[in-house]
This record gives sequence, C-alpha cells and structure tokens, in this order.
Amino acid sequence: MYSVRNTICNRVYSTAIARDHGNVLRSVDRLLAETDLADRLKAVTTVLIKPNLVEALEPPITTPVALIEALVCHLRAISPHLEIMVGEGTGSTDYDTYHCFETLGYTGMAARQGIELVDLNPLPSTRLADKRCRRWPEMYLPKLLDDIFLLSVPVLKAHSLAGVTLTMKNMMGCAPPEHYQQGGHWGKSSFHERMQESVFDLNCYRTPDFTLMDATVGMSQAHLWGPHCDPPVGRIVASADPVSIDMYGCQLLGKDWRQIDHIAMAHVLRDSQEEYELVEV
Repeated sequence: MYSVRNTICNRVYSTAIARDHGNVLRSVDRLLAETDLADRLKAVTTVLIKPNLVEALEPPITTPVALIEALVCHLRAISPHLEIMVGEGTGSTDYDTYHCFETLGYTGMAARQGIELVDLNPLPSTRLADKRCRRWPEMYLPKLLDDIFLLSVPVLKAHSLAGVTLTMKNMMGCAPPEHYQQGGHWGKSSFHERMQESVFDLNCYRTPDFTLMDATVGMSQAHLWGPHCDPPVGRIVASADPVSIDMYGCQLLGKDWRQIDHIAMAHVLRDSQEEYELVEV
C-alpha cells in the first residue's frame, strides 16, 4: 500500500475555477489532463474516490458532489475499464455515512453514474503493524484499501487541532470507529489525542495514491464552523504527492506548513528536502 514513507517530491497542479457545474467539469478535465493520472491508472482495475463527508453538512465543510461527479466523468473518459466507487466513513455517531450520501446529493449522483457508494466505517478491517510508528504501532484499516487505487478529494480547511485538514488528514475517514472511537460523540475520537502524530502514522500505513483538492472556497479558521476564506480561493488542485499538495494547501490558507507537524514529519522522510514544484494550469 502507498505510504508517505515512499512518496517523492512531486509536482502540484493548480487551476482557477468558478463554481458553476459546467465549469467544474471543464476545469477538472483541463487540470487532470496535465497530470500523470491517466498513466497511473493503466494497470488499475478499481478506484475508490474518498471525499470529505465528516458530517452531513453542506460545502465548503464537505466535498461538493458536483466535483465528485466531474471526476467520475473524467475517469470514465480516460479509463473506460475502471470500476469506480465512492467511499467515506463519517465521523458522526448520530447517523451512518449513507445519511451523508443522501443529504449531500451523492445518492442521486451515484444512481446517475451507475457507481457504488460505500460506508467505510463497518467494513472488515486488517491489522497492520510498524514499530517505527510511535502513536499507532498497530493500525486497523478497511481491507478494501489493500487492492484499490485511492483517490482522495479533500476540502481546503483549517482545523482547530491539526492546524489544517487536507489530504493526509482526509485519511481519517478510513479509520474504523470500532477501533478508534474511544467514547465521546465522534467516531474517530482516538485521533484527538496526539493529533499530529496520529495523522502522520495513519499515512505511514496508507496515504492517497492521488489527490484532487477542492479549494474553490476554503474554511479559514476551523473545519466545521467559522468564516469561509474571503475572497474565496477559487481553485482546484491535483497531485500524486500527498505531502506536496498539503504544503501548497497550507500556503493557500496563509499557514506555514513547517508549523503543521504531520506535514513536517512526512517531509522529513524524503531523500530530498526540496519543496514542491507548482504548475499553474
């Protein structure tokens, strides 16, 4: 499985976008055509698209369904052989992920596109172990993640505990509540203890194979409440490198990635300490 331990510094692709449906599809096609995504998918049979549906709340708190549908259409165009699924594990303990799918328009989109929606939370999990991980020397993740291409679609947001929630932190939706709730009113509450190490270690076990980030608006102070970025950031961003795209996401939010420990720790693992190359599309 892809890990931040074996990522390399990669290009980050960014393009301006307006928030109307037709422009979303055109912008996704234009942006992803400049990346190496098509080449990466040649030997892939199944793609799991992982949005951020932390709760059943409207964008920009969550990933807009229009962006996911545009991505599905793009994948179908460049790789007609692919099986495409959309999967997430909400953090809410009041309802399951299918409630988020229904509330936020994903159920109708999936019916239109003929794709499967998957609640990651109750899936059978696999125990993994890595003594180098201080927070999670053992980790439980859905077995489904073993054999699929994981395409993360996070939202550009600040976070009160993690500093930011971008593609590396978006992986928390994969953590099964059976192992990571530990009481409280949130399904992944174990991550709140030593948050930075928790996110870093998680990505040492499994990190996204590719990321398409929604930065059309942005949340400037927190991930569930507070002001939007003003003016809206107005961009979508793509990269095969989760560390580099999170560095760039910090820049878009006016934050120093060196002060976000889960990103800084991942960057230290690289053979080269050079920062990302930004390609404007």
